[in-house]
Amino acid sequence: MGIALEVFGDALPVAERYAEFLAGAGVERGLIGPREADRLWERHLINCAVVAEAVPQGANVVDIGSGAGLPGIVLAIVRPDLTITLLEPLLRRTRFLDEAVEMLKLPNVEVRRARAEEVAKEFAVDVATARAVAPLERLAKWALPLLRPGGELLALKGERAAGELDEARPVLERFGVRTAELRQVGRGKVDPPTTLVRVVAGRVERPPRRAKGSRKRSS
Repeated sequence: MGIALEVFGDALPVAERYAEFLAGAGVERGLIGPREADRLWERHLINCAVVAEAVPQGANVVDIGSGAGLPGIVLAIVRPDLTITLLEPLLRRTRFLDEAVEMLKLPNVEVRRARAEEVAKEFAVDVATARAVAPLERLAKWALPLLRPGGELLALKGERAAGELDEARPVLERFGVRTAELRQVGRGKVDPPTTLVRVVAGRVERPPRRAKGSRKRSS
């Protein structure tokens, strides 16, 4: 827990409550695999928390396919300066996210039940995050329309990160991205370090509107 304290600081008690919720309700509802309960900290919480190193101060963030809230809720805990929308299409998952946000008292988080492609014209955020959602080639098509020009997609990827980036180059070129690169965060805190694919959006022809704070769908 020494690394957890270093990463979360004064927010560690909140992270501990979230870990308990993941290990309990998260496993019971199928959002976290049973085998993951014993390795939540190193494999999930700290692995996601170190992504904060790559997120600018005061950024508006949308977490695509948020699932159990990884990395969105973790970023909200460790970085209260961020404004975060958890974007998730499945009702059972948005219910879990709503419960987590309420229990953890996270005023900087909104839960939205929708697919990224359904709400593209409502968002123009600074950062889009995603973890274990889809190959980069598909993820880029969903994420880039949500970003303002110069905004960043930060996709948490595993050992195939370089291969996914190469495969996605044609799609990224069609979107006119400024930069597409690999970045590692969390050196000395997680082993191996967390690998991000960082994509910086170019200009869009019709900049989308920023979301006006609508909540999830009820059904």
